[in-house]
Parts: sequence; C-alpha cells; structure tokens
Amino acid sequence: MQNLNLKLLAVVFFLLPLSFLSGCAAVAVTGAAAGSGYAVAEDRRTSGTMMQDESIEFKSNGRIKDKFGRKVHVEVTSFNGRVLLTGQAASAKVKNEIGDIVQAVEGVREVTNEIAVGEIKPLTARSYDAWITSKVKAKFVNEGLFQANHVKVVTEDGVVYLMGMVDREEAQSAVKIARSTDDVRKVVEVFEYLD
Repeated sequence: MQNLNLKLLAVVFFLLPLSFLSGCAAVAVTGAAAGSGYAVAEDRRTSGTMMQDESIEFKSNGRIKDKFGRKVHVEVTSFNGRVLLTGQAASAKVKNEIGDIVQAVEGVREVTNEIAVGEIKPLTARSYDAWITSKVKAKFVNEGLFQANHVKVVTEDGVVYLMGMVDREEAQSAVKIARSTDDVRKVVEVFEYLD
C-alpha cells in the first residue's frame, strides 16, 4: 500500500504540470518538435477555432465555478466547438444544470455530458487518470498510424474519451490503441468525422 502511494505521489509530481499544458501535451509527450508551433501547424482546426475552444473552456469553467464553487469537480474540454464534460456532481439535477450552463456559452455547438453523479474523486485518482492519458498518447506516437495530435485524450476514472476531427480509419486505430492500453476501463468516442 505504501509503495502504491509513493507511485501515485510520483505521478502527481511528474504529470500534474503536463495537465496544465494540455495544448502542448502532444509536443511534450512526443518530444517530436522544437516548439508548440509544430502542434498548431498540424492541428486540423484553424487558429481562430483553437482560440475559440480555449475561450469556451475558460468561460465554462468560470460560470461553473461561480454557480457551484467546490461542490463539483468538472473538466471542460472543447474541440471545434464540441464540448465534453467529465467529472463528478452530487445529483442528476446539478449535472444537467452544468450542461445547460455550458451549452449557453458562445461558440458551443454541442455538449456531451459525461459527468458522473457521486462524490468528488480525490486528487490521487485524477493524477492516475493523467498517467493513463499520457500512456495512451505515447502509444499513439509509437504506433505512428495517424498524427497523434489529431486525437485529444481525456481520462476520467479510468474511462478514456477520444475527441478530434478524424477520418474513420484514424478513429478505429485510436480506439484500438486506447483499448489495448493498461488500466483503461472503457473507451468512449466523441469524434467529429471528416468522412
């Protein structure tokens, strides 16, 4: 048990800074580029859309915090105006309210509300999810079947959500790789298909 706690603590100190750099995470994990300009150049979204996604996340998080404070834990991930909500809320009513709040944010085209009803997970669980995300991303790079930064990976309670603008072949490859990654309980596709 103590060994597991030490491993989780190491994961927190190693991966937590990466989670704050999600826009550059593909570059940080792969080491394939000298700067974040590479990730932007290879993104299928326009720079304006990328900025709008950042704005959607920022505004959504602010509105959720204003309404619920620390009573909920919600991660807002926007990709091309399609928003994924993960985390925990105390009731279905609160979960639905959060979905409505985010849907009202300018630029949001669609909301996938995967917030679980229940107690807020501790930081150690979230850090372990970050570890799973990094393993999936690393496998994307190692397999080389598609441009790794075309697929955004979000993990919550061992469930891996895959987002991005992809063709069906890329989606199938991403799902197969994610499912074969240790500690992944389930894979959920939240893709926007190009074909």
